[in-house]
Amino acid sequence: MGGRLVEFGISDFGFAFGEDQDVEKVAKDYVDDPERVLQWGCTTFHRAPDGVYAVDLAAEAAEQALERAGVGVDEVDLVALATAENPEYLYWDSASALAGALKIKKTQTLLFDNEGCGSGTTAFGQIAGTLALQPELNTALFVVVNRVDEYRRNRMAINQCVHSDGAVAVVLRRGHGSNRWLTTEQFTDPDLVDGFRGEYGGAVNPVPPADWKNVDGSSVGWFQAHFGKDPKRLREFLVQRDERVAEIVDRACARVGLTRADLDHVIYINDARPGAIEAVSDPLGLPIERTNAEFARTHGHMGAADQLVSLGLHLERGDLKPGEIVALCGISAGMRWICTLFEI
Repeated sequence: MGGRLVEFGISDFGFAFGEDQDVEKVAKDYVDDPERVLQWGCTTFHRAPDGVYAVDLAAEAAEQALERAGVGVDEVDLVALATAENPEYLYWDSASALAGALKIKKTQTLLFDNEGCGSGTTAFGQIAGTLALQPELNTALFVVVNRVDEYRRNRMAINQCVHSDGAVAVVLRRGHGSNRWLTTEQFTDPDLVDGFRGEYGGAVNPVPPADWKNVDGSSVGWFQAHFGKDPKRLREFLVQRDERVAEIVDRACARVGLTRADLDHVIYINDARPGAIEAVSDPLGLPIERTNAEFARTHGHMGAADQLVSLGLHLERGDLKPGEIVALCGISAGMRWICTLFEI
């Protein structure tokens, strides 16, 4: 992706969350074994009301970010949207729909919608490239949204996270002196590309069988089958998975002349399982207090929005100091390992 192609930073954040739900109270409505879900460590998640969809949440977060920044819609040069879930409609551009909802006319749009939980982090590299190629662009609006498609996916049976509905918007300004983008890195392992795919709704299998339920969409069974139900092979992969997070962080740091010793905070996906975030932060030499572990428990897994939501919440709470280096990192469908660095 390159580093320091262009100087830009985040000036303001906006947020929109679905209604708070108590995991302990509602888990039985989603799965037959709620005790298993409770062991994952998530206490609260957000569920959008019926009739409120991804673009609705994205527009709410965007309006808040623009208001906080004092930016009018006529000042926005680029609208970018990232999501990890199915859109409201097929053959439909959610980024353009967002621009329309905000009444932004004749502006450029970018849509990142097929990279799973990584799109909200890898998108910064693409946005940087656009700004570098077009020096006349000064202000960009970037929104990351997650709104679970409950027809196709059971938010408590996809993996070992409780999936949550929410959006975060940021106003990006060329030359902004704080919360500066430094670089974005990513790589994939195509051998695992099928791990999180949805079997039904695409061109191969457009309609699910009559007895299909959304709980059948879990990725756990695929991974067990892929590794031949061999616990040793699966354990080796899980170790490799976390090692690759450290590797992609190292690559990002090297791109801009840093090392993992220069990191002050690491923000991972909102995986609240005991030890999950420590497995990422410990090799980087950072204590759990310098991660998003707390937000993982209280917000759930918001797909591609986890890292940017947590960054914004940390900033609002005063947890981050000017000059500190923050790594936004994670894994996603593909499988893809990702990292974007910011200097506060």
